[in-house]
Amino acid sequence: MAIGSRRAHHQVTFAVLSLGVAAFALLQSLVIPVLTTVQHQLHTTQGTVTWVLTAYLLSASIMTPILGRIGDMTGKKRVFVATLIALAVGSLLAAVAPSIGVMIVARVIQGAGGGMVPVAFGIIRDEFPAGKVTGAVGVLASLTAVGAGLGIVLAGPIVDALDYHWLFWLPMILTIIAAVSAVLFVPESPVRTPGRISWLPAVLLSGWLVALLVALSEAPDWGWGSGRVIGLLAAAVALAAGWVLAELRAATPLIDMQMMRRTAVWANNLVALLIGVGMYATFAFLPEFVQTPSVAGYGFGASITRSGLMLLPSTITMFAVGMLAGRLTRLLGGKILVIAGCLIGCAAMAILAFAHGQVWEIYLSTAIMGVGFGLVFSAMSALVVAAVPPSQTGVASGMNANIRTIGGSIGAAVMASIVTSQLGPSGLPEESGYTTGFAVLAGGLVLAALAGLLIPSAHRRRRTAGEPEHAEMAMVAGGTVVGDKSE
Repeated sequence: MAIGSRRAHHQVTFAVLSLGVAAFALLQSLVIPVLTTVQHQLHTTQGTVTWVLTAYLLSASIMTPILGRIGDMTGKKRVFVATLIALAVGSLLAAVAPSIGVMIVARVIQGAGGGMVPVAFGIIRDEFPAGKVTGAVGVLASLTAVGAGLGIVLAGPIVDALDYHWLFWLPMILTIIAAVSAVLFVPESPVRTPGRISWLPAVLLSGWLVALLVALSEAPDWGWGSGRVIGLLAAAVALAAGWVLAELRAATPLIDMQMMRRTAVWANNLVALLIGVGMYATFAFLPEFVQTPSVAGYGFGASITRSGLMLLPSTITMFAVGMLAGRLTRLLGGKILVIAGCLIGCAAMAILAFAHGQVWEIYLSTAIMGVGFGLVFSAMSALVVAAVPPSQTGVASGMNANIRTIGGSIGAAVMASIVTSQLGPSGLPEESGYTTGFAVLAGGLVLAALAGLLIPSAHRRRRTAGEPEHAEMAMVAGGTVVGDKSE
């Protein structure tokens, strides 16, 4: 194929992948600022309406690694299209949902769309020339975070101009366009992993994720010392141990534990966990902080729309950094970007903790936060993809995204416990709760930077894995280009 046509083909493919991932990412957070509206419209309680978020989170956590594995086995394009269809069907059902039960079912269906993220990474690795892989993976990884932030920004204007149903109609339209475009323009990747799904590991994986995330989501209401929370956490530990044993014994494991033991994989997963804690907790609680009436002694009494705009700088800087990810990785190396991003994110959390009395301080902190998280997401995803053979790309990147989601659940639950531990006379949280909470998130990002030190360099990783530098490992990572693909 000629150079020009090949380049155009990659651009079209990447545009389709980006559209689908953006629609999924938007649906992660569009409902966060309007949960109270949904609660009133569907005549439910505050505790029940939180399952609009929890159900989506649980479904995405369970289906992402499973669909990543199926994509590696049966064809990534097929699974990518299937996840888009699921996302569209779930959005349609949510838009017309007459009750909270139907809405929760719709969110479960939407959560299956999480499987498109590892599959999209796999398509990029299989199809793109070596020099384009890192940049493409970096931008796509940044889109998952950008979309989450942009969803909070857009929710207010959409609800003000239309109503909350359009929070689902608009992503559905985007998803249908992406699905049709994927069928027409995305090539089917030739790399396949023969085998079958081992269902016992899949069931055990689902079991411990459900137990863990339900415990973390409900702990602020049930109490961290309640029997239900302790029982669910104990069940999660037992099921997770059973899952590891089942994976080790399976002829075709869902997730290869030998792969997970690679330093480049588990170190990046540890960073992902800690980054998820900071990012999702901030997205969930910063709008609440700025919406607090100033009579409480802090906050700005911001509207839903204005509170979303205060997060807009993070979306802009995160996307800008993602666009530069490939070039920065070649210049500095992925490991350095991960560590630097964690420290930059820590600085943003420190500002939120100790300098949040002026509006400009909020805008400054969110802009800095976007730079830090953008660096980490872009470099971390590229490092994980580079660390495994093509047959395991979907599972490895899916698990990394999954662990980030689990980190988000932990962060949101811990932040909720800290913020609500002390309430003022008006029933609103004390300012000290937010200060402590954001300080804890800053400490978590320091730990993430220390975890980043454990990520091996590209040359060391190849020597440890004993893998040749051929087309299967074509990737730019740690500042080194390997592979023999060319444009």
